[in-house]
Amino acid sequence: PTLKRFFLFHFQLPFLLCGFAILHLFYLHFLSSNNPLRNSTNNKIPFFPFILQKDFFGLILVLCLYFLQTHFGVSSLSHPDNALEACALLTPLHIVPEWYFLCQYAMLKAVPNKNAGFIILFTSILSLFFFGEIRNLTTLCVLPLVNNGFSLSFFFLSFLSYLWIGAQFPQEKFLSYARILTLYYYFLLMCILFSKKKKKN
Repeated sequence: PTLKRFFLFHFQLPFLLCGFAILHLFYLHFLSSNNPLRNSTNNKIPFFPFILQKDFFGLILVLCLYFLQTHFGVSSLSHPDNALEACALLTPLHIVPEWYFLCQYAMLKAVPNKNAGFIILFTSILSLFFFGEIRNLTTLCVLPLVNNGFSLSFFFLSFLSYLWIGAQFPQEKFLSYARILTLYYYFLLMCILFSKKKKKN
């Protein structure tokens, strides 16, 4: 049942995201967007043709990278164990997800309880959305302005460490590293989210 729900979620999620994107474009076209600097202004750029051309250029660029990956580098970002033939009678010793799930997979391996692991997994993703909401950030370039850069740099270093730990065997030393990094991950998030803004001279 869990595997069926997992595949059902992966099937329905793209359609759900597509619907949210269409809804976002609908309200953006009719109501316009707010100003992240909180300045009241009437200088609005029309959606057509300027924004449409920029979106179309970004779509073509992403499609080019997608076709390059699918036609010339299918297995370059995948783990070799994923190419082994599946056997219903044999449980694999090591399950490796795709590289963009390694961070969350390391957190799940670090927590032995299923419910606690799900809560940590959910809050680790949800807390990233607070970057844009609480701190009013639109790009990563604004992050050093609201933080001293120390905790921010260690945050990205911990993320890279998670990628390495997620690809390793679930041994005790790697699980210990993942537990320490999980506490450190949330500590850095609190430091970044609740730090005071820098005052410009």
